Amino acid sequence: MAKLLSCVLGPRLYKIYRERDSGRAPSSVPETPTSVTNPPTSSWDTYYQPRALEKHADSILALASVFWSISYYSSPFAFFYLYRKGYLSLSKVVPFSHYAGTLLLLLAGVACLRGIGRWTNPQYRQFITILEATHRNQSAENKRQLANYNFDFRSWPIDFHWEEPSSRKESRGGPSRRGVALLRPEPLHRGTADTLLNRVKKLPCQITSYLVAHTLGRRMLYPGSVYLLQKALMPVLLQGQARLVEECNGRRAKLMACDGNEIDTMFVDRRGTAEPQGQKLVICCEGNAGFYEVGCVSTPLEAGYSVLGWNHPGFAGSTGVPFPQNEANAMDVVVQFAIHRLGFQPQDIIIYAWSIGGFTATWAAMSYPDVSAVILDASFDDLVPLALKVMPDSWRGLVTRTVRQHLNLNNAEQLCRYQGPVLLIRRTKDEIITTTVPEDIMSNRGNDLLLKFLQFRYPRVMAEEGLRVVRQWLEASSQLEEASIYSRWEVEEDWCLSVLRSYQAEHGPDFPWSVGEDMSADGRRQLALFLARKHLHNFEATHCTPLPAQNFQMPWHL
Repeated sequence: MAKLLSCVLGPRLYKIYRERDSGRAPSSVPETPTSVTNPPTSSWDTYYQPRALEKHADSILALASVFWSISYYSSPFAFFYLYRKGYLSLSKVVPFSHYAGTLLLLLAGVACLRGIGRWTNPQYRQFITILEATHRNQSAENKRQLANYNFDFRSWPIDFHWEEPSSRKESRGGPSRRGVALLRPEPLHRGTADTLLNRVKKLPCQITSYLVAHTLGRRMLYPGSVYLLQKALMPVLLQGQARLVEECNGRRAKLMACDGNEIDTMFVDRRGTAEPQGQKLVICCEGNAGFYEVGCVSTPLEAGYSVLGWNHPGFAGSTGVPFPQNEANAMDVVVQFAIHRLGFQPQDIIIYAWSIGGFTATWAAMSYPDVSAVILDASFDDLVPLALKVMPDSWRGLVTRTVRQHLNLNNAEQLCRYQGPVLLIRRTKDEIITTTVPEDIMSNRGNDLLLKFLQFRYPRVMAEEGLRVVRQWLEASSQLEEASIYSRWEVEEDWCLSVLRSYQAEHGPDFPWSVGEDMSADGRRQLALFLARKHLHNFEATHCTPLPAQNFQMPWHL
């Protein structure tokens, strides 16, 4: 009876992976709370085959889940319609509640039938035995056996907790349950007295901004967190997970962030290979509709690096909602996991981000300054210009206030707090982070990210002459035009390198540098072009084109 109840309440099983250690002899240890027999994957199809009863019950419950999601998103309009039609009176609400209760009982009965179907299936009984044993005792053997299954991630045991590192327990300056530290935006009206009257006046605007951010804004910014989209992508995500686990020997793990969100991660270890880059770990930060199963992790994997992918809060197996604070909390526990559980030193970690993932990447670079390098692909400097692009001009004030207070993705500001090597990759046909049309390459916000970065690190070089010539270089939409501008100003790379190395030897590596202070205008132009070319590479593609492995290069450094 206990096993039947476990089958009723257990998670949905999607797939049984092929045995990755085929040379190991099958275990003959009997079922106990701490050790269970291995699933006979050799005789079972790798996709879980539910019995007819479970299959049809699952279909009914999945359909009910989709209808519930649609009802949730349309509930404001439904309530307004019902109110206008007079259907919200007590005499009509009571019968409706009876119908709803009857429907819930029917769905509960369907769930029980699904449990019976699972109970009659030896595959599921084997799986639920392993899952229960792992929850009781997270031994290495139990975890290894559980990793052979892909199932609803909510039931996966927690592998790493944000408080696990001993340094976190002893330090008072680390993250609290409220979250890690973020850079806060300056007040919109500086110098205004923060009196009670002013707070009351601002209250309606603040309430409106909060409602916009938590309803329309968050879903527009992170469409991958919408349940219906995830439901549609489920077959693709399952395929991607299978590829990472079966072909790349990936290891899935659940991390507990300081805000209570559970973060879904996948680690591929290449340290045992002959390739030297396998000793380096690339932590990948996905875009606003990207998942590690089908996202940018493929680029460093093809290049031979060890890779750690993770999903945003609210994406696939990760819980929560993807607001900036939750994003930073998730990134923090991912980096801690890489250092304290996977055993990588910060100097061996590279942060790689695509698109909106630049926010968590720059936050990690700012908060963990010893990381080896940062690579930002198709990213931007600030969210406000891109948000204004897609919203009506009459909403300018509301959009700016909402972004600054609730969705402040200040990538450039965070990147300027990092002292290490940085590479920016600009898509020359990017249709997402341009503020006009894809053909207008100067409206690409990657340009602004580069300019702010260079102006912080080399303020004297990026004075009037340097800024002007870098803008000319950024206008080039092809390698031929780039080379033409570079040769026009006769940039001597050896001279530029000697100037920078001499300054570093005399003044140290910490930015900002005052190099170029006593230099001619021509010298500043050469240095500005040299630095821009070292820190930004063009890739002739649209926003969502996968980056080829040959374009994944380590950033330049002296």
